[in-house]
Parts: sequence; C-alpha cells; structure tokens
Amino acid sequence: MMGPSHALSGATVWLAGSWALDQFAGYEQSPLMIAVGTAVCAGGALFPDLDLSGKVTRNQGGATVARTFGVASLFVAEVIEKISLGVYHATKLSKDPNRKNGHRTLTHTIPFTVLVGWGTTALCAAYGKWAVIAILFFMIGLALRGLFDEWAKRAGWVIVTLLSLGAAYFTYLHLPGDRGYPMLGLAMGVGCFVHILGDLITRAGVPILWPIPIGRRMWRMFGPPDRYSIRAGSKFEVVVLRGVFSVVSVLAIIGLAIPAVHRHFTAG
Repeated sequence: MMGPSHALSGATVWLAGSWALDQFAGYEQSPLMIAVGTAVCAGGALFPDLDLSGKVTRNQGGATVARTFGVASLFVAEVIEKISLGVYHATKLSKDPNRKNGHRTLTHTIPFTVLVGWGTTALCAAYGKWAVIAILFFMIGLALRGLFDEWAKRAGWVIVTLLSLGAAYFTYLHLPGDRGYPMLGLAMGVGCFVHILGDLITRAGVPILWPIPIGRRMWRMFGPPDRYSIRAGSKFEVVVLRGVFSVVSVLAIIGLAIPAVHRHFTAG
C-alpha cells in the first residue's frame, strides 16, 4: 500500500476504536486525546516503512515516511534499512533468498510491533516530557506527511518540521499524564500492526510469522494469491479503500461528537 493509504488506515482504526470504547466500555477521552491518538496511530501506520531508504545526500527516493524531515529522516531510514538487512542475514535459513535491501523484513513483523509499543510507553515513563515531546514530534510529522501527502510535498519538509514541533509542544502542555502517556505506546503499536495488515493484502506480502521457521525458511512472505491481492497505487486502493477509510473515519467522528455534545448541554 502507498503511504497515504497506510496513514489513513491508522487514523481510521484509532477513531473507530475510540468510538467503540466510548460506546461499549464507557471509556471517555477528551477531543485532544482522541486527536493525539489518531495522529500517533496514523504516524505509526507509516513507521514500518522506515526500512525503505533513498539517497541521503540528494534527498531523493525512499518511502513516504523517509522523506518527512528531509535528509535527517532519510538518514534514519538508511540506518534502519541496514539494521533490518543485517537481522535478515543473521537469521535467514537455507531456503531464504539472498537480499540486497531490508525492506519488508524486521519492521514488518509482530515482534517489532510489540517492541515499538512497549518501547514508546517505557520511554515516556522513564524520561517524561522530553520523550513525550520527541515522540509526538516525530509521529505528528509522519501523520502530516501521510494524511496530507500532496500538501506536504508542496510545503516542504521545513514547514512540516515546524508544524510538528509546535503541535507536539502544545499537545504536551495539555495532555494529561495519567491516561494520556500510556495511550501513546498503544497508538504506536496499533499503527504498526495496521501497517502490517495493509501490506499483507498486497502481492509482495509480509513475514507475518517471523521468527517461526517454516520449511527451512525463516522469512517466508505471506499474502493472498495474485488475482486477489492489491497492487500498490491501483485504482482499487486509491478510490475504494481510501474511500471506505474516509467514510468510516467521518462516521466515527460523528459518533464521538454527538454524545460529547449531548453530555455538555445536559451537564449545563
């Protein structure tokens, strides 16, 4: 799937989940908490593609996420890609093919998703506001790059960086720590998992069962047969899937807003 589709799917899942929690579990969130969770989940749904690097010195190539902060994020993507490729070669079995890049390997696995979610929560708990601001800055930037792809291209990475920094600091000032911070880790983990599910329905597939060896292969790619798979950038993805994600997101926002408005006027 393309970057914008990944980001929109993450936002949709978080909004729909927030609505379900509100309706069936009585878990109320402030508008700011919902907005932050949605942005972080949308950013998290792009995060695994940091294993697709480009040309750092020319600020070219790479996945959508790798171009978010210009050369800096391209460099991070280059490092993650090399780490992913190293893990692939260190753990591959006799029937795993040789690879020259680490795309769709380590960062597209369930253990990585769990590690990201747990690590985010642990960082916030250990380092407080500085970790929170850094994580929000990075995730909000990815969300902007993914959800508003064409605008972000025109505006450039400097504008995206400045907006991300301002939004991260504003959010930190107003986000409650008791319920707000742990949700960042959950949003990150859910976003990464949604990304894996999105790539699972494409032709290339993902190593969803790693590190379980199957038939002398550690990195077996799983996905649907070609005739049922989604081609990245196809009309089905851009029109149908994004259309469904958009409709579900709008309905979830309406479903969250109506009870909140009702509670506000009833209390008043």
